[in-house]
Amino acid sequence: MSNEKRAKTPWYLWPFVALWDLLAFILSLTGRLVGSLLGMALMIVGLVLTVTIIASPVGIPILIVGLLIVLRSLF
Repeated sequence: MSNEKRAKTPWYLWPFVALWDLLAFILSLTGRLVGSLLGMALMIVGLVLTVTIIASPVGIPILIVGLLIVLRSLF
């Protein structure tokens, strides 16, 4: 979250603002979950390709990209 001040919300709009904030929070969590699952899948595919020595030049970058996606999802 940023440190900037929000505009003052009128009291009659507060339930809508609260619902919007809750939906934004849920979507950010699911986005992190999907990102970490996608990163783990890429890491597994990269590892499998790396084990087959012929596809190793393709597998290592896929493994690294998967690791970077997982790290971005966690932090």
